[in-house]
Amino acid sequence: MAKANKKDDNVVARNRKANHDFFIEDTIECGLVLKGTEIKSVRAGHINLKDGFARIERGEVWLYNVHISPFKEGNIFNHDPLRPRKLLLKRREINKLEKNVQQAGHTLVPLKVYIKHGVAKVLIGIARGKKQHDKRQAIKEKTMKREAQRAMKI
Repeated sequence: MAKANKKDDNVVARNRKANHDFFIEDTIECGLVLKGTEIKSVRAGHINLKDGFARIERGEVWLYNVHISPFKEGNIFNHDPLRPRKLLLKRREINKLEKNVQQAGHTLVPLKVYIKHGVAKVLIGIARGKKQHDKRQAIKEKTMKREAQRAMKI
């Protein structure tokens, strides 16, 4: 029997707002350092990437403003939901990110969190901010494409 395509089966959370607010130029997969009951909350899908961003500090990459809800049965072992979390990358990957982020208007945004081989991974993107007219143009193109699909169905 053929193996099923498991491309997005393990995706826990997506940052849908990122594609609306940014041009994603490059992506990179990195590990996520979690403490205690946080992994249980992540596996349950209690994570919000909406306002998250990453920053390079002293040769390490840190993830900020990503909300991981406290685990329901975690009681005293729960951690702060908005604490900064370290991202695991190789030195050459960090150097590449640092070089790209130093360009004006570029930032690191988390695009999705997923479970791979039992480990939480984050896909971060090197992003350049969109101007208001770029956002309007993207919405217009999406609407035209949707209307063309509807016309093809009828």
